[in-house]
Amino acid sequence: MSLRWTLSDTLVLAMRQLRRIPRSPDLLIGYTIQPVMFVLLFRYVFGGAIQTPGYDYVDFLMPGIIVQSIAFGGFVTALAIAEDMKKGLIDRFRSLPMSRIAVISGRAVADLALNALQLVVLIGVGLIVGFSFGTDVGRVVAGILLLLMIGFAFSWVFALIGLVGGSAESANAIGFTVLFPLTFASGIFVPPASMPNGLRQFAEANPFTSFADATRHLFLGAPANSDVWTSVLWAVGIAVVAAFLALRRYRSLTG
Repeated sequence: MSLRWTLSDTLVLAMRQLRRIPRSPDLLIGYTIQPVMFVLLFRYVFGGAIQTPGYDYVDFLMPGIIVQSIAFGGFVTALAIAEDMKKGLIDRFRSLPMSRIAVISGRAVADLALNALQLVVLIGVGLIVGFSFGTDVGRVVAGILLLLMIGFAFSWVFALIGLVGGSAESANAIGFTVLFPLTFASGIFVPPASMPNGLRQFAEANPFTSFADATRHLFLGAPANSDVWTSVLWAVGIAVVAAFLALRRYRSLTG
């Protein structure tokens, strides 16, 4: 099957996913209401107790919490794929003259559009609660592109989780058990320097710390070190490995 055919099928299935949203607006909760709740909780409940030298906590928090929310944006994909498999929809796609890869890649592309919507909501709420950019427009745009790249990479991770889980409940359990602790054991919410030995070294090596620090550099002008390029490499590596494993799993399930 040609690359052109695969791309065409990918766009068709991405549009199918997006057209479901007006009929099921609850799908947007994970992209809008939940991230906003996290922002408000950490800004007003925990913010007064957390010290972030050199920055107001809201400025330290927003780049990190945007990274976490964008990474978890693919959760809807995991649940939807698991549900489609359970209902036999994947088997119906298999009987059609279409690219098999497009069933998965179409969802990852649809996630890009939803992650863009989520970015607009989070940045808007961040500005309302006191966040402000400290760099020029070019760096802010670069930060947004990096965030979309991170979201695209984790869409493949969640596609893999949905294929491995086999049901929405299992996919939900696997996703939270594996990924949720990683975001807290990182520099997303607090500086790793405030953590005890062992956990601090783990947090410093955690890719979520690199993602958050790279976004702080591009949004606030914080010292970059090698975090921007490290984040790009992490995002590309995660996307390639997760896509390979997800497509292999999909082929094994559909014969």
